[in-house]
Amino acid sequence: MTWRGIVYRVYEKRLERRLDPARVPKHIGVILDGNRRWARAAGGTTAQGHQAGAEKIHELIRWCRETDVEVLTLWLLSTDNLDRPEPELNPLLAIIEEAVSGVAGRGGAQVHHVGNLDLLPMRTQRILKEAEEATLDVVTGPGSGAVLVNVAVAYGGRQEIADAVRSMLGDAADQGRSLADVAETVEVEHIAQHLYTRGQPDPDLVIRTSGEQRLSGFMLWQSAHSEYYFCEVFWPAFRRVDFLRALRDYAARHRRFGG
Repeated sequence: MTWRGIVYRVYEKRLERRLDPARVPKHIGVILDGNRRWARAAGGTTAQGHQAGAEKIHELIRWCRETDVEVLTLWLLSTDNLDRPEPELNPLLAIIEEAVSGVAGRGGAQVHHVGNLDLLPMRTQRILKEAEEATLDVVTGPGSGAVLVNVAVAYGGRQEIADAVRSMLGDAADQGRSLADVAETVEVEHIAQHLYTRGQPDPDLVIRTSGEQRLSGFMLWQSAHSEYYFCEVFWPAFRRVDFLRALRDYAARHRRFGG
């Protein structure tokens, strides 16, 4: 190990010791940004950047398990990303498929897809469904040692809200209710019950890598009261020390929820 590596290891251990377990976020959302820029800086290809980013996911899940984070939402592919040229999109989809299957196969995680399946190729749909089914019996929650991992593929915040409203109206129609009745009685929680993450706690902390300071439509509904942490490092280069810094920063904030 280099001298710099030793210094980072000591710093990492100090950060970990100072973490207050009572103030660790229970749900973290991560915008995995910077794969392509990392690859360009390293002289590699776009596909190599996406592959490196996919491999980092397994480390992040382990870090979450070590710090008792219960829910992790990973934005792997946005609805906007689906417009990328096929020579880039197809390899990216293959890498995502492999990554999701890997998460399901390694244990310690329950996989849940968030996004619009209908926008994805049949093969990708099948692999996402298989990962969910294979991990359905994994117990998550306090003290379980496992993490609920939401894989956001073909995900867009506006798309999610539109899908939720469509689902809510569909249920109302099945019950024989009129649009006028729905409009008169609809409440915020009625829409929330039809989100991709229904039944889950909203994210306490949203992390975005690569230095960009915007949400780009990530979990627009759920992140109303989330804390944000923007990290300069590109996603494939994200380290455990960066993760611990985000947790430390979150713990130091005073959340008022508008009060």
